[in-house]
Amino acid sequence: MNYIADETFKGKNYTKTRLPKGEYEHCVFEQCDFSNGYLDNQNFTECVFTDCNLSNANIKHSLCKEVRFSHCKMLGLKFEDLNDFLIRFQCDDCTLNLASFYGLTLKNIIFKDCKFLKTDFTNTDLSNALFDNCNLQGAIFENTVLEKADFRTAYHISLDPEKNKVRKAKFSKEGVLGLLLKYDLIVE
Repeated sequence: MNYIADETFKGKNYTKTRLPKGEYEHCVFEQCDFSNGYLDNQNFTECVFTDCNLSNANIKHSLCKEVRFSHCKMLGLKFEDLNDFLIRFQCDDCTLNLASFYGLTLKNIIFKDCKFLKTDFTNTDLSNALFDNCNLQGAIFENTVLEKADFRTAYHISLDPEKNKVRKAKFSKEGVLGLLLKYDLIVE
């Protein structure tokens, strides 16, 4: 496997030709299109993806260690396909609609200004996670560990506290209404 360090990839299209297999360290991917492409069996350590489209990319067995995604489109991405060894990443102003984090352990993860429309967090451990100004409309939380997670600035959140572990999770007064939806209450 090739070792690639401290390189910048700008404006590249990897939808038809794949990113060469390798161990990428301290690399920057800017305005690259990986949509429906192949990012499987890659190692990314301390890399940054900015303004990239990773929608529906194949990320099976890839390693993401200390990776930052900023202003990226990641529709339908199956994060559970990643190699979960030392998995650690952050998302800022990303669109993660219809993505899936099924069964992952993502303690202390930070999501800022992200959209998670109909995203699946089933069986995910999001202990101490931060959802800062995130849209969680239709996001699926079932058997999810949300202990000490911070949803104070998140909006459109709806989850059943009886089907998730929410001990010491933080919600705004408005956000707490999303915990009561299953009871079909009228709150005025």
